[in-house]
Amino acid sequence: MGDSARRQRDRDEDGRARNARPRDALGRPLPPGSVGVERIHEDLHLAPAESLVRAQDLLNRGLAFNAHEVLEGAWKSCPDEERFLWQGLAQLAVGITHVQRGNVKGGVTVLRRAVERIGFDDGDAPYGIDRAGLIAYAEALIEDLEAGGEQTPADLVPRLQTVDHG
Repeated sequence: MGDSARRQRDRDEDGRARNARPRDALGRPLPPGSVGVERIHEDLHLAPAESLVRAQDLLNRGLAFNAHEVLEGAWKSCPDEERFLWQGLAQLAVGITHVQRGNVKGGVTVLRRAVERIGFDDGDAPYGIDRAGLIAYAEALIEDLEAGGEQTPADLVPRLQTVDHG
């Protein structure tokens, strides 16, 4: 990348990307000045139960990229013993994002990582997170994707919790 392109990127005072560029519903960057979907603030840190409710709402609306951002915020602020679980939830949303964008191979790869993280601990998950259901969902989606199946938007909406713990 040339110096001119580097200077034009939206960076904070430490040189980190600010990701302020508008994005479409699938999280893809749009040209500056475009109108995109509402962005999730990078520093959003909700209570775990609130994160799950917000992420589920975004998944229900087909906004898996935004759900990933909510779940990533929870992962970055969760207790160490929950880290793999929250990483797996965020990866699940990323895998769905890849599928929504038509990147089946990338989606399958990330969904496999999500299954590993979500299933890292086989005990009861906190906050009513449906660990077994999410693993079964992701494994079935992977199998369908590898068989060349067509997914409808409804096929790309996992249920994060067994019951509403909000």
